[in-house]
Amino acid sequence: MSVGRMYKWVKPIFFKMDPEAAHHLVVDGMGTAARIPGAASLLRGIWGVHAGRELEVDLFGLRFAHPVGLAAGLDKNAKAVAGFSRIGLSFMEVGTVTPLGQPGNDKPRLFRLPPDEALINRMGFNNEGADAMAVRLKKLGRRPIPIAVNIGKNKLTPNERAADDYRECLRKLYAHGDFFVVNISSPNTPDLRKLQHGDELKSLLDAVSGEMRIQAKKHGGAPKPILVKIAPDNDEEQLGYMAEAIRSSGMSGIIATNTTLGREGLTHANAAETGGLSGRPLTRRSTEIVRSLYRMTEGKLPIIGSGGIFTAQDAYDKIKAGASLVEVYTSLIYKGPGVVGEIANGLRKLLRQDGFDRLTDAIGADHRQ
Repeated sequence: MSVGRMYKWVKPIFFKMDPEAAHHLVVDGMGTAARIPGAASLLRGIWGVHAGRELEVDLFGLRFAHPVGLAAGLDKNAKAVAGFSRIGLSFMEVGTVTPLGQPGNDKPRLFRLPPDEALINRMGFNNEGADAMAVRLKKLGRRPIPIAVNIGKNKLTPNERAADDYRECLRKLYAHGDFFVVNISSPNTPDLRKLQHGDELKSLLDAVSGEMRIQAKKHGGAPKPILVKIAPDNDEEQLGYMAEAIRSSGMSGIIATNTTLGREGLTHANAAETGGLSGRPLTRRSTEIVRSLYRMTEGKLPIIGSGGIFTAQDAYDKIKAGASLVEVYTSLIYKGPGVVGEIANGLRKLLRQDGFDRLTDAIGADHRQ
């Protein structure tokens, strides 16, 4: 049975379940499977991706076998890193994690929109806290693929003290991540998105950068990369300010984008639910944000493209717009783990079609035409 047909068989079972219950079943199942002798090799044999050198990306001092990784939100507590790292992904984010564990928002808080190939969530940074994540990542030992730790603030922490929460996450998790992502763009924590603008953004990023230098000195070696995850619901003026603040604070890159509050073109009744929208409706907007940021930064600040990536063409569009890496999430729910290999194999064909020898040659190609 092909990997695609395998997921088509189990998908109806998942989609009859409550979305959050199915989410936990998958994460817990992946975590359990990885502990069974021989299971890791089996997962790699079924879902592993043989990308080839033409898809390799060297970025942030790390090597990525191909550009396709997993966005934050699926493995919030780093329970299933060993499993997810063997289904073909070249890197993955864990989190968002906060200093203290918190329950998140009231249920139900995760909704499918099948005709729109979308999800709406208002989870609210539900997680077990930085200490619990540190224990799990320490037990993992050697990380099979680069792991990014996505950090946030607790719901009850006021914005004027937000920097304390981000710094605390770095203190507790520095040793266990390959790079870090500052999440200031979730729509589901009150006032969080206000941290994207004005002096609050610059002071927050300066504080995070300062803490990173402290931890690097304490642990030895160069400071680890830090990226900032931004929302798609920003205009060009806001993007310009954010790009300059991110650059001047010494951040290593940008993830574009988080979920959107927009609801244009949706057909499913769940469109009325509050929360952040991800999936196919975000494809074009997130690519536009990548293109604008690449232009504003003159291609000097690496971008990870995230939002509505279902096909190789979706990923390629973001890469040509300026993304060095891309992330999937919602397409993994709708298409299964085989989507990672499908995108990687498709990218190889698209590169050859356009005469590129390496994927890195295609990054930002739209701006050179």
